[in-house]
Amino acid sequence: MVTRTSFLGSITKVFVWSFLLGLVVVVLYPLLWMVLNGFKENAELFGNPFAMPLAWNWENYADAWNRGVNNYLVTSVLVTVTSTVATVFISAWAAFGLTRVKIPFSRTIVTLILGGLMLAPTVALVPLVKLFQSLGLYNTFWALLILYTAFRIPFTTFLIRAYMIDLPREVDEAAEVDGASKATTFWKIILPMCKPIIVSTVILHVLFAWNEYLFAMVFTSGTDMQTLPVGLTSLMSKHGTDYPVVFAGMAIAALPVVLIFFAGQRYFIKGLADGIGK
Repeated sequence: MVTRTSFLGSITKVFVWSFLLGLVVVVLYPLLWMVLNGFKENAELFGNPFAMPLAWNWENYADAWNRGVNNYLVTSVLVTVTSTVATVFISAWAAFGLTRVKIPFSRTIVTLILGGLMLAPTVALVPLVKLFQSLGLYNTFWALLILYTAFRIPFTTFLIRAYMIDLPREVDEAAEVDGASKATTFWKIILPMCKPIIVSTVILHVLFAWNEYLFAMVFTSGTDMQTLPVGLTSLMSKHGTDYPVVFAGMAIAALPVVLIFFAGQRYFIKGLADGIGK
């Protein structure tokens, strides 16, 4: 016998699963549409943009790769990896000092770090350009590395610190009794316990650095230093009438981030929920 409670529960499950399925379609369909259009010819793309390709033209992806996407990809990978490592390491070390070590004026330091969240990149753009030009760092790899690291440290420190606050103090005391130094405690005990939030901050920073456009456009004037967002804009301006090649370049640019997110999504959701929720 079907009760009212079980009936309402079934209706709720159907509604929830329908909503989630619709959300999956909304998120994945544009990506799939972009990938499929990268295989078409121009006439086919404009004639029926929502149909499957009549022929799988892998030449479009090869053309996009040879027209500069390979160089843009290498630059983006280099900048993203190095800035991610620097940002997460500095932020984790700062969070450890602010939560596990007694230091004077710790609350003031936290306030100053979080104050960096209020600094908009566009406001600091002109003085930063003049500063980097005077230091000889303009149009170099170091310019993007410094900017991507500096502007993400406040937010990353905030997340990791929020996660570290609720870690049990007994582990620090046990490590101290065993003769472990603060550095050993950080590397071998606290950092492994922070794996979920570390993965979350890594993914968030990768998404930021991989898709960042303003700094990459302003601080890199040569094609050798262009990242994927700026390089794809250049590709569209040079080959704007060859839309399948442009779509192929976009698909190549999106693939690494999609793979990284799916690989770390389990830790990403848990770490973000714990970090922001505390």
